[in-house]
Amino acid sequence: MSTLRLLVADDHDVARAGVKSLLEDEAGWEIVGEARDGREAVERAQELKPDVAILDVTMPELNGLEAARQIRKSCPETEVLVLTVHETEEIAQEVLAAGAKGYILKSDAGKELVAAVNNVSNHMNYLTTRVARMVPDAKLKEGMQAIDAEDIGTRLTPREKEIVQLLAEGKSNKEAAAVLNISVKTVETHRTNIMRKLRFHSIGELVRYAVKNNIVAA
Repeated sequence: MSTLRLLVADDHDVARAGVKSLLEDEAGWEIVGEARDGREAVERAQELKPDVAILDVTMPELNGLEAARQIRKSCPETEVLVLTVHETEEIAQEVLAAGAKGYILKSDAGKELVAAVNNVSNHMNYLTTRVARMVPDAKLKEGMQAIDAEDIGTRLTPREKEIVQLLAEGKSNKEAAAVLNISVKTVETHRTNIMRKLRFHSIGELVRYAVKNNIVAA
């Protein structure tokens, strides 16, 4: 039997250690990598090609939903399981729309994480029990095909969402440019387009948008 290779990403060391402790004693499973933010998770997934990447939603620099999208695009053989404290039908659909197969609450990880990883590694969906009761099968299918809940006219590109997160975290245009390895002028152009699309006039509005849409933590 081949080894199931797992990547664990969470910006909190204690939470990451807790996830690892729940998984590392399973026969035939191996934690091959860890990450402390979403960008590192994407890089580690591309490097290690794990079978399953387990991602926290709220991580710095790149949140778990955006990391899931990038991992699924660059590493289609890697399935994604998302951990979150958010318990809503909307978040469940966003998780599925990002390409993740699984979504469980952190509070349920102790009793559901192993089952969730089993399902996801076999290319089957797994929703945390309390949320699964809220979401009809039709909504699940809709979630898998859905795009973000933003209006068509204001939808942000993946790069714009990355910049929203970095700016909302308090980074300057120059700092965001360094993180993304692009020019300051390019960041400024993206920032202008973001503000225009969302009809915002201040960075405060951008921060509130990022919090409301779970791009950054409150």
